[in-house]
Amino acid sequence: MTTTSGRFEKGQSGNPSGKAPGTRNRTTIAMQELLEGEADALTRKAIELALDGDTVALRMCMERIIPVRKDRHVIFDLPKIESAADIPKATASLLEAVASGTITPAESADIGRAVDAHLKALETHELTERLNRLDGATD
Repeated sequence: MTTTSGRFEKGQSGNPSGKAPGTRNRTTIAMQELLEGEADALTRKAIELALDGDTVALRMCMERIIPVRKDRHVIFDLPKIESAADIPKATASLLEAVASGTITPAESADIGRAVDAHLKALETHELTERLNRLDGATD
């Protein structure tokens, strides 16, 4: 809805259904049209520059050959988590691994989120079993 000034009310979109899925920006389309047919020549030039010692071109080529890793495989002892009672042992293990430098704080946070998700799954399973037992007792 519009106000008397012709502007949309706060929180009201002029296009409530939004952009159609797959709609591309005009600038993106224009750039793709300009580069169309030049991919081979541009790639060859980037490789030539890299081979001639251009470090930026070299880094770009290497990132295409071997993409930058976002994370690494970490190995450390995490106690088995079968119930909520096992969580303190698991978090203590995470803290110990961070303190010893085995894993980074960011890796610990990622693993902690996985532990939290596992705990929620255990709690949900336990609650479902309790409800099923109660349903069986009332039949």
